[in-house]
Amino acid sequence: MTFSVESRIIHAGTERAAGAPLAPPLLATSTYVSQGEPDPARGYGRIANPGWAAVEEALGAIEDAGAVTFGSGQAASMALMLALAEGRERIVFPVDGYYNTRALAARLRPHGAQAVSVDLLDVASVERAVSERPSVLWAETPTNPLLRVADVKRLGAVAAAAGAPMVVDNTVATGLLQRPLDLGAVASVYSLTKSISGHSDVFGGAVVSRDATLLAALRDWRTAGGGIPGPFESWLVLRGLKTLPLRLERQSANAQAVAEFLVTHPRVRAVHYPGTTTATLDVARAQMPDGAGPLLSFELAGPDGGAGSAADADAVVAASRLIVPATSFGGVESIWERRARWAAETAPPALIRMSTGIEPAADILADVEQALRA
Repeated sequence: MTFSVESRIIHAGTERAAGAPLAPPLLATSTYVSQGEPDPARGYGRIANPGWAAVEEALGAIEDAGAVTFGSGQAASMALMLALAEGRERIVFPVDGYYNTRALAARLRPHGAQAVSVDLLDVASVERAVSERPSVLWAETPTNPLLRVADVKRLGAVAAAAGAPMVVDNTVATGLLQRPLDLGAVASVYSLTKSISGHSDVFGGAVVSRDATLLAALRDWRTAGGGIPGPFESWLVLRGLKTLPLRLERQSANAQAVAEFLVTHPRVRAVHYPGTTTATLDVARAQMPDGAGPLLSFELAGPDGGAGSAADADAVVAASRLIVPATSFGGVESIWERRARWAAETAPPALIRMSTGIEPAADILADVEQALRA
């Protein structure tokens, strides 16, 4: 009998023997007792931990694949870039994706591949970029912070024709709302810090793949580079994963309600959310049929109807009474920030990125309304 993804997430890592703890125990050790030939699963704390294995079982269940966890999303991305860079000259990134990923790729030179940015919605440009030199296509959809939706299936076909493995940063949607491996991706990469753990209390990262050779290479990079997750961090991620379906359902509904409210608000110039952006609405509904996730962004209008200012956005963020001024996303609390306050971010000056939590939608909407009015 095969149970649902939701049930498999809840029971991942649970031992069914009589007297076993229902919650997987936290094993905080760096060293195991051993002699003779080393045990590959218990040889040393940098090689393996039962807590990692439980998280990887749960993540793999979501996408019917294997998983390798890391100490952060950046550590996962770096290992994946290095594992795929051999024999390839460039990694093609979305021009509007998470800026730290592009910055990381640039810093890996000359050990990694050259970072190149293109508009993923311009499929012809993507095709040229991955065909000119041996490449990796590193897609991100929805993008952060503009929430643009690319057609993963089309991109996968373009990448396959060019012999370029496609990676999808699936942090915003998670594997519950979008399954890149079904659409041509060789791997999905995640920051576990965001929605998957969901409680704003842990750093983590993961790569999910059905390619056994790639998974083995990633484990080797993790062991050699030391980008391992801690046992307590793994315990927190696994605890958060158990409620991911419930949280995402509530957060997606809240984000949709906020986006629909903002679309008609006189102080808002543009709203970026997969569930309301008409140009890519059909693609978003096809790729993410169960919801568009907790993250949205919007741009304030100035007094003349044009673009608002950084000061306008700062004033709105500061006026909130429920929504917390903070970065990151995917937690149970609603948070927002003026995204361009980060020096390397290329977002418009008056763009506010918002992550809806699990509070009642009426409370979130009331706070958004009073902050915009104030």
